[in-house]
Amino acid sequence: MSPPENSRVTAAFGALVLAQAAHSTEESIWRLWESFPPARFVAGLVSDNLRHGFVFLNVCIVAFGVWCYFWPVRRRWSIAPAIVWGWAVIETMNGVVHPAWSVIQRGYTPGVVTAVILLFPLALYLAKELLASAAREESRRPG
Repeated sequence: MSPPENSRVTAAFGALVLAQAAHSTEESIWRLWESFPPARFVAGLVSDNLRHGFVFLNVCIVAFGVWCYFWPVRRRWSIAPAIVWGWAVIETMNGVVHPAWSVIQRGYTPGVVTAVILLFPLALYLAKELLASAAREESRRPG
């Protein structure tokens, strides 16, 4: 990511991290761990109290996102594109799994609202900007 093009990628990544914070909040308030077996399993790995385990893990995810935004991404570390792509892929999957789980459950499941209106569109936009940035960099290379 070169400096001029990086501004759109950086902004989109920051928005995705904020969307993840909103998403984690929705999942926590409406207790995703009670209705989604993988969430229950993962929360149980860190605490016997599933609520505490789930909230702890989500705080860690958001904190990691904030760290990624302020250090590798904004400072343009060489690992930044891989980190941003990783987030884009994971959040795209999140944006697909949540609605699929709601269809299977035949109703609202915690996290589906923010997954559909925030995570999925932002993750796709971020991927588009990453591809555009890479294409611009490629076109500038001599030879």
